[in-house]
Amino acid sequence: MSAQPLQIAILVFDEVEALDLGGPYEVFTTASRMHQRLHPGAPAPFAVQCVARTLPPVRARAGLRVLPDADFASATAPDVLIVPGGVVDAAAACPATRAWVAQAAGAAQITASVCTGAFILAAAGVLTHGPATTHWEDIADLRTQFPALDVRENVRWVDRGALVTSAGISAGIDMSLHLVTRLAGAALSERTARQMDTPWNTAP
Repeated sequence: MSAQPLQIAILVFDEVEALDLGGPYEVFTTASRMHQRLHPGAPAPFAVQCVARTLPPVRARAGLRVLPDADFASATAPDVLIVPGGVVDAAAACPATRAWVAQAAGAAQITASVCTGAFILAAAGVLTHGPATTHWEDIADLRTQFPALDVRENVRWVDRGALVTSAGISAGIDMSLHLVTRLAGAALSERTARQMDTPWNTAP
């Protein structure tokens, strides 16, 4: 485990799906808490920040307000970039959002999407070809808008190493636990899932 925490950036934008954001946030912050409980005095394995285009509160889908930790200009360069879904049309069409996502993904070890976050990655030129997935309801639209992608059905996530896409809300939680396994080991992801009292489906 690194002496310095891995920087986890979660993109937030107006009409983001609250659980697409909250699921990965809870996984990585709980993993840090469990690691420090098991290893008192050890540094946290992850530092999580919510990053938006600007600093004023973001209005998530259904009205939940989210206060970003950083904007695009002040955000720490992430080791892991998470792009959640929701109503993504405006975010995917925003030049500043596309530019920041492309820049952050270019330097990150892992870039991952939850649900329709795949559309933002594709619009930013990060997800350009090869296998990917999204929410079952949006499979056809992803294929139509980005025909170079091999959009997979009936999978919970697609792990291509540096690029990971996942389906709906619960799949985003399972994918995040999978990433904890990759980054910090199975023992920590199993302890995290137990703490969250979530039935972790480890199969993609």
